[in-house]
Amino acid sequence: MTTIRKTNVLPGFGLSLGLTLAYLGLIVLIPLSAVFFTTASLSWREFWQTATTPRVLASYRLSFGVSLMAAMINGVFGFMVAWVLVRYRFWGRRLFDAAVDLPFALPTAVAGIALTTIFAPNGLLGRPLSALGLKVAFTPLGITVA
Repeated sequence: MTTIRKTNVLPGFGLSLGLTLAYLGLIVLIPLSAVFFTTASLSWREFWQTATTPRVLASYRLSFGVSLMAAMINGVFGFMVAWVLVRYRFWGRRLFDAAVDLPFALPTAVAGIALTTIFAPNGLLGRPLSALGLKVAFTPLGITVA
C-alpha cells in the first residue's frame, strides 16, 4: 500500500515563520525586559517620584491628549468618508477608496524609505531640486523644501 504524502504549498513555511516570530519576539522582549528590570530595581517611592516628575507628567498629557484628539478627528472624518463611500456613487470613487485603504497596505516605514530615496540628492526628484539649489527635509510636520 502506498502512502500519499501531503505536500506543502509553501515549503519551509514552518521554519521561516518560527524564525520570524523568534526574531520579532527578541526585538520586543529585549527592550521590554530591560525596562522591567530597570524598574524592578527601584523602590516604590523612587518609582513614584520618577513617574510623577513634571517632565514625565507633561509627556503623559501630551501623549494621551494628542491620541485623544487624533482618535476624535479620525472618528469624525472616518465616519464621513465611510458614509460617502457606501452611500454615493461618483467618478473616482474606487480611486478614493484605494487611497483610504493604502495606509493599511503600505506601512509607515516603507513609505518613509521610499520618500527618502526619491528625495535624496541623487534621487528621482531630489536631483532636479538640488540642481535648483533646494534641499528637502523631513520634519514632524511634513516635507519641507528649503
